[in-house]
Amino acid sequence: MSFLVSVIIPNYNGERFLKKCLHSLKGQSFKNFEVIVVDDGSTDGSALRARYACRKEGGYPTIRFIIRHENKGFAASVNEGIKAAGAPYVILLNNDTVCGTHFVENLYKAIIRDESVFSASAKMLDINDPHVCDDCGDTYTAFGFAFSEAKKKDAKFFVRKKEVFSACAGAAIYRKKELTALGGFDENHFAYLEDVDLGYRARLHGFRNIFVPGAQVLHAGSGSSGSRHNDFKVSLSSRNSIYLIWKNMPVWQIILNFNLILWGICAKTVFFTLKGLGKTYINGILEGIKLCRTEGKAARVDFSHIPFIRIVQIEGELLVSCLKLPSLAASLVIR
Repeated sequence: MSFLVSVIIPNYNGERFLKKCLHSLKGQSFKNFEVIVVDDGSTDGSALRARYACRKEGGYPTIRFIIRHENKGFAASVNEGIKAAGAPYVILLNNDTVCGTHFVENLYKAIIRDESVFSASAKMLDINDPHVCDDCGDTYTAFGFAFSEAKKKDAKFFVRKKEVFSACAGAAIYRKKELTALGGFDENHFAYLEDVDLGYRARLHGFRNIFVPGAQVLHAGSGSSGSRHNDFKVSLSSRNSIYLIWKNMPVWQIILNFNLILWGICAKTVFFTLKGLGKTYINGILEGIKLCRTEGKAARVDFSHIPFIRIVQIEGELLVSCLKLPSLAASLVIR
């Protein structure tokens, strides 16, 4: 059977979440989709238990399990799921989510309406307080980091479809053909900011990313990393923030934004120092610089094929996003 949508769920030690996530896909209003669970070397048996439960209970959509024996990170995991997907559209879904009834349907309808739309981000709500948003698409700034304007804000203020800089890959739909043409998710990220990087590349190539309020999920957050602030997450996020800049900005743009990027690094250094993670953050920045040197030109976008005016337009957005200081300050450490 051919499907219109493939839902890809990366899983790493998701015993507390995976079965609930899969169960929420049973009653979807849209039926023409498959589910691909990519287990990234879990040691808690979560994927095997979920597979057994699905077979025992029945009534689930078509589900395939890909069992990997090593944790190579979110980006590598979803890339494998994307390669295995048989549908023209792929939904990436975190294992610590519970989907609303119209989640798949509303994402699918949103992306097929306009061929210029590369991705559509769902409305992610706090599972402990569903009246509060967790993510409604991400904003990127000339400070060199991304944040969610919706984080910890009342969900009633996010009820209209709108443009976003990038979709949050925790619950979003993508055009598989275009995603593959862009090179997929960059596995050098391992995890964190790989979705912003992909969204940035899509924007450079003339695509749009949108937020779809009618596609809703409840999100626990930090289901794999364990907490909002920890060495693993801070180290990778800071490293990847430098790598993302190097990949997606021509040299003149990096020079133009240098003072703002430095300010952003200083602000986060202070924040994480107060959290006892200052050294971890700085080491991550240094690792990011090292990664840029290691990857060299191979990692960078080929700007010779990108219209100059498009880069200027994006730069304008990044500068305007810096003015959103209340939202930015509240979400400083999201990405």
